[in-house]
Order: sequence, then C-alpha cells, then structure tokens
Amino acid sequence: MTTHVVQEMIAFDFGLSLILLLVSIAFFSGIGITTIGPGGIFVTIALYSLTPLASSQVAGTAHATFIVTGLVGSAAYLHSGEMNTGESRAIAVVLSGSSVLGALVGASVNPFVPRSLFGLLLGGVAIAVGGIILYRERRGFSPIYDLEPLTRLGQAVLAGLGFVLGVASGLLGIGGPVLAVPALVLVGVPMLLAVAVAQVQSIFIATFAASGYFLQGNVLVPLAVVVGTPLLLGVVVGWRVAHVVDPEKLKVALGLVLLAVGPYLAL
Repeated sequence: MTTHVVQEMIAFDFGLSLILLLVSIAFFSGIGITTIGPGGIFVTIALYSLTPLASSQVAGTAHATFIVTGLVGSAAYLHSGEMNTGESRAIAVVLSGSSVLGALVGASVNPFVPRSLFGLLLGGVAIAVGGIILYRERRGFSPIYDLEPLTRLGQAVLAGLGFVLGVASGLLGIGGPVLAVPALVLVGVPMLLAVAVAQVQSIFIATFAASGYFLQGNVLVPLAVVVGTPLLLGVVVGWRVAHVVDPEKLKVALGLVLLAVGPYLAL
C-alpha cells in the first residue's frame, strides 16, 4: 500500500484497524463470488455500514472492484469448461448485453437516493437473497420457468431479466452474481453454470456502472485498489473451492449471515 493511498484513506478517517477489516471482508467476499455467487454483496455492505461514505461513493467504489474480479472469474470458469457450450455462451451474451443498459440506469438514479433509503434497499436485497438460499436448501423448489436459451422466447426472458438485474446492481453497487445466480437457478439454470455466467455478466455491469459513477466523481480509486486486491485473491481461491468442496455446504451459512445483516442495514 503506497503512502499516497494511505493518505487518501486517512482523509476519510479510515484507521488501520478499519482498513484491515475491509481487507479481510473483501477476501472472504471474493471466495463467495466464485463458489456460490452472492459474495460480492459483503463488500458493498462493509463499505456502507463501516464507513461514512455517501451511497454513490459506496456503489461506485464497489463496482470498480468488481470489474477485475469478473474478468478473472470468467477466465477461471472458461478454463474449467463451464463456458465452453453454445447454451452457456448464449445465456452470457444476452444476459450481459441487456444488463448494460440497466446498469447505466441504476447508476444514474443512485445520486438521487438518500443514504437511508439506500440502506433499506440493500438490506432488503440481503434478506431476500438469504431467504431464497435458505428456503431452497431446506425445502427445495422446482424452477419457476424452464429456460430454453437458444429459442427466441428464452432469449427474450433473459433480456428482460438482465435489464432488471442490471438496474438493481447498478443502483446498489452489488456485483452481478449476487442477484443473477439465484435468478438463473430459479429459471432452471444449473448452479455451477449460473455462477459461471454471472461472472461474465458482472464484467459488463461493473464496467458500465463504474464508468457512470466515475464520471460523477464517485469512484474512490485508492480505496478500490485496497479492497479489490484481496477480493481478487479470494475469487481465485473460491474458484478452486467450488470444484473441491460441495457448495451446498456453504450456502446455509451464507443465507444465515445475509438474513442477520439485512435488518441492520434496513434500520
């Protein structure tokens, strides 16, 4: 960490203990991104709940960290074969393309959202995602729609889904996998494929959302570097974990944590 970075961090009253805490959270968030999807939300939660940053700075800085993690995560899943089929590529292309417009819309709306409402929305997403994960693991459920990504109807569904996910992600500063993985599983996409596709989508969401926030002056580059470095390391570790450990064992813990922090963020 350079002296310049430390000086800019101190300008925001970030002590060493807080920096170390953010680094630790980022590392474990990265593991969650490539093992089960909804891991990046903890970076956004940490920046919102542990720092005095405005909601637009939280979202902009978080998205800046997700650009590189999306690239690395996509490359990892391409290497392991999940992205080598025509079906997986069709899902990734349509979902990512439609997410771009949504991400720009979300980023443009964020500055008009009060910090208290931002916390309420972020907490609501945490509770919803955590609830879905726990319900699925405890009760199980059948997909609500049998997606056929190579048909026109299937691609239209994916396009609509991508736009909605892009708006939510761009607005709240959460990575694409946080919402995309549960959503894709709900329409019948296998878990590991959903995680792989979501990595590709996150590149586009993060790039365009971060660009919008950067133009607003709401991307804190030094902070993005400090948080993004351990996040990136966690992504690589998480990809290895996903192919060794049964991800189902990690989902329950993730769901419980999201349900626990959701009300705190919303209050």
